[in-house]
Amino acid sequence: MFASLARFVVHNPWKIIAAWIIAAIAVVSFAPTLADVLNREQQGFLPDKYESVQAGNVAKTAFAKSDDATAQIVVTREDGGALSDSDQAKVQALSDKLASAKIDRVVAAATGPQAVSENKKVQLISVQLQGLPDKPEVFDAIKEIRKVGTEDLKGSGIRMAVTGDAALGVDNADAFENALVILSLATIVLIITLLLIIYRSPVAAFLPIVCVAIVSSIAPGVIALVAKATGLQVDQSLQIIVTIVLFGVGTDYILFLLFRYRELLREGMESKAALELALERVGEVIASAAGAIIVAFMALLLAIFGAFRSLGPGLAIAVGIMAVAALTLIPAVVSLIGPKVFWPSKSWQNEPKGTRFAKLGDLTGRKPALVALVSGGIMVVLALGMFSFKTDYDQVAQLPSDTESARGIKDLTLGFPAGALNPTLTYIHSTNGQPLAPADVQRVAQELKTAPGVGGVMPGATGDLGTISKDGKTAVITLLLNASPYANEALDTVEPLRDKAHSLAPAGTEILVGGPTPAFADIRDANSRDLTVIFPVAGILIAIILGLLLRSVVAPLYLMASVLLLFFSTMGATAFAFVTLDGRAGVSFSLPIMLYLFVVAIGTDYNILMIARLREEARQGREPRDAARLAIAHGGPSVGAAGMILAGTFASMLLAGIAFLTEMGFAVALGILLSSFVMAMFLVPSITALLGHKAWWPGHGDVGAAKPDDEVDLVKVG
Repeated sequence: MFASLARFVVHNPWKIIAAWIIAAIAVVSFAPTLADVLNREQQGFLPDKYESVQAGNVAKTAFAKSDDATAQIVVTREDGGALSDSDQAKVQALSDKLASAKIDRVVAAATGPQAVSENKKVQLISVQLQGLPDKPEVFDAIKEIRKVGTEDLKGSGIRMAVTGDAALGVDNADAFENALVILSLATIVLIITLLLIIYRSPVAAFLPIVCVAIVSSIAPGVIALVAKATGLQVDQSLQIIVTIVLFGVGTDYILFLLFRYRELLREGMESKAALELALERVGEVIASAAGAIIVAFMALLLAIFGAFRSLGPGLAIAVGIMAVAALTLIPAVVSLIGPKVFWPSKSWQNEPKGTRFAKLGDLTGRKPALVALVSGGIMVVLALGMFSFKTDYDQVAQLPSDTESARGIKDLTLGFPAGALNPTLTYIHSTNGQPLAPADVQRVAQELKTAPGVGGVMPGATGDLGTISKDGKTAVITLLLNASPYANEALDTVEPLRDKAHSLAPAGTEILVGGPTPAFADIRDANSRDLTVIFPVAGILIAIILGLLLRSVVAPLYLMASVLLLFFSTMGATAFAFVTLDGRAGVSFSLPIMLYLFVVAIGTDYNILMIARLREEARQGREPRDAARLAIAHGGPSVGAAGMILAGTFASMLLAGIAFLTEMGFAVALGILLSSFVMAMFLVPSITALLGHKAWWPGHGDVGAAKPDDEVDLVKVG
């Protein structure tokens, strides 16, 4: 299969390149964009079985509550003092101005004495908007509100900050757009620099940038098409993650091909013949490596939480397109350029002697037990950091601290409970068709007012603690929690609050607790369930791929065990760095599952590369320890170079300024370095050397000394 593909690609390069260019133009011109299928509301990814979703459905029916956005303008004095009567009058004037300014999508704005905190340090202006919180028109309205308010309060001694769901969406979008620009530039500069160091050739350095740019123009459109066709919603972090994955994985695949191509040129082969054989040999590794990543990502379809479920297919599509490009577009370009891909360097013509990798291979071949103990020990020590592991669901904390919405939330706590920004809404709903008794509603409200974690109850328009719907069959009680709506402390109060609320339900009614905090408590529950399902399923599927590739039972077992250890060592080191040293409340709740999938998939890639070379050396009739020595000497450079570049691309996420992306950049970069320079380079070869022929049981994968070199079915990556 790969031989036929290699012949067609190498001898028809212009047809391949033209097909890719046409595909890119078609997708860019006619396909939807990721922005068309984005969902910035995390709770929108929950299925209907969760109580927060059920509460939201009751609100829509009973109170005609729409999904329209709201904004809270938090007004304080610049000197931190109490707002005077004249200050409050100024705030009222601003509210009236916003209400009458005819700002598109602004329906109403209101404030008054009831919106002033008891200590008079904070006054709120509530703004009702028309449209969902993540719509561009609503974003524009928020920006216009900020502009009008800033100009109106200039020089008055008081300041405002617009926050709330829509404002958080604006700042999130701006933060992610800025991060995408920074990461793209940093990734491109890094890849070019590292490839210049490796190949000393500007052609080889820019080849990945051009090819990945073409794939990057196609992948988002294809993902959006699939999302529209299947109804999948896409999380806003996907665009950034796809960009990093395409540059990282794409550069890896190009390295695999160029290293093998260079090796065959050094053996004296003609250019096109060398490229054809290189693609034939490397094709299986690229296909297997991409297959492992795709399988790991597609396991996310088993997730309950929709944000995970939608990320899986999106990333799998991107990797699949990149793998096809690596097997067609990239060798087609190299076929046209030939050995000039290494210009102006002449080093590709000479085989290096006595390299550092040869010395490392000698050490592993002579002392495999010591190497296994040291490399495994390093990973075990890092895994001890799991004692620091905690997860954090605070969406505000994910934003850069200098955003206006984050400042508004901080200012709000000067005069109101932290939960006032996004109250917890408790609904009493008749189940027998009878109207609710107002006294029962007040009794429930008074009981919930004293529940642990509740800072108060916000009165309704009539001054009562509960508001009853027009048909009298549903009431809502607005609870203000003491903790920030998304903090773990607030999430921990939801289950006890629900238990107490359920116990207070009058006969013939049910009580449902909803709002942002309960929604994230439900997300936490869904996340815990997803981790217990996706982790083992992804691991089993990848182990099956390895078993089929290697035709062995033993090798996949210790390969997956090493990858599992890699995950815990990476996660442990990350938790220690951010929770223990940096003092964060925890790492982002999305990080464990994303890290697991990236580390398992990419770690398996490097294991495939190294075990393939180990097996090939064994098939040449070499003893296990000698095979390990040569595998590291010849396979180490490609594994090391690929690991350095891929780790560098993810490390660029440290510049994002968004907590989740910073944590992910640190964790995945560390995991890839451990994967390439500890696990694949030393742990796997040393264990294989110690096990010897048993590593390939029940097959005979290491037996093949009499097999001609051109029939060896595993790649020789060097």
